[in-house]
Amino acid sequence: MPRTTTGQDTPAARPGHCALERRLRLLEDREALRSLLHRGWWALDRRDWGTWIGCWAEDAVLEFGPWEEVRGRDAIRARVEEAESAYPSMQHHLLNLDFDVDAERGRATGTGYMWFVAVTAPGLDTAPYAMGGPYDWEFRRDDGAADGGQNNGGWRLTRQRLGVWWTTGEDRQNSFG
Repeated sequence: MPRTTTGQDTPAARPGHCALERRLRLLEDREALRSLLHRGWWALDRRDWGTWIGCWAEDAVLEFGPWEEVRGRDAIRARVEEAESAYPSMQHHLLNLDFDVDAERGRATGTGYMWFVAVTAPGLDTAPYAMGGPYDWEFRRDDGAADGGQNNGGWRLTRQRLGVWWTTGEDRQNSFG
């Protein structure tokens, strides 16, 4: 068994340790990205705009099918808050998440699907407005970023592309048209 210069056996001196460490880091990064998105989109449902926008980098870009490109964290928050505030309640579902991580560069990409449901008239016999489509994300790790104790590994969204493949119900507020 390999030993340090003092003769002690250490994990770093064992064969395969570096490969195991890289695999563990990859799993931790993927879970941090998944946690970042789940925490952020759960916050959207509660209209916790501060928590949600905290998932985004200052220079982030939002591309959403029906809208023009939105640049910068403040502009993204304003546009989404304006659109979604019109609905009494919402549910953002993230499905089939997958991530590719380049740990050395501190970059990652991700894909998934959106299923969004908005209540248009609570308590009435009306269908909710719903839409779905693909997500395509880009992330950057900022190890110096404070994450508010959320343990997201310093990851932030830098770009989100969201396409709309289907809708059902009526967007009475025309928030997403």
